[in-house]
Amino acid sequence: MIGGCISHNEIILASKSPRRRQLLEQFGLQIKIVPSKIDEKQIPETEPSKYVQLLATAKARYVAEAIPNAWIIGADTIVVLENHILGKPLGPAQARSMLQKLSGNTHTVFTAIAVGCKNRQDWTVKVVATQVTFKTLSRPEIQWYVSTGEPFDKAGGYGIQGMGAFMVRSISGSYSNVVGLPLCETIEILIAKEAIMLSDARPEGV
Repeated sequence: MIGGCISHNEIILASKSPRRRQLLEQFGLQIKIVPSKIDEKQIPETEPSKYVQLLATAKARYVAEAIPNAWIIGADTIVVLENHILGKPLGPAQARSMLQKLSGNTHTVFTAIAVGCKNRQDWTVKVVATQVTFKTLSRPEIQWYVSTGEPFDKAGGYGIQGMGAFMVRSISGSYSNVVGLPLCETIEILIAKEAIMLSDARPEGV
C-alpha cells in the first residue's frame, strides 16, 4: 500500500513524458513507463478534439498489444489557437512564431486520455479542454524564454509548470490538463474500472 492507494494490476503509462509520470506518482501510484512507438504522422489530422482522441487511443492500444493484461494509460496533448493546432516547435524560429501568436490571446489545451486493458476489452477515452490566456509578451520576453530551451519538447512551445508560467495570465479549467494529464479524470476512470482501490491510510484506531 502506497499513500492509501492499492493497485490491483500493473498500470503502465504509454508515454515518456516526465510531467505525466510525476502527476501520477504524486497521487501515490507506482507505474511503469512503456512509451508507444506509433508514427503520429500516420494519424489523419481532423477536428482537434477528435484528433487528440485518435492519438491517445493509438498510443494506448499499441502498448496494450505487447502487455495485454495490464491497465494502459495513453495520453496526448495539443494546443489549439483559432482552430489551428500548434505542435512542438522544431527550432527557435518556430518557437518564437508560436509564442507571438499566443501572446495576448486565449487558446485551448486539449488532452485526451485513453485507459484500458486489452484482455478485459475495457476501454474509456475522454477529452478535457482548458482555456489558457497569455499576457501580451514583449519581444525580449519571447527571445529570453526561447533561449532557455524549455519550449522545444512542449505542445504550443511552452510549459505552464516551468518557466513558462510567467506568460500565463489566467486559466479556465484543469491545471494538470495543461501540464499534460488531467489527473482528476484519469483517477476517476481508474477507480471506476477498479484498476486501483483506495483505502484508509490511517493506522487502526486513529
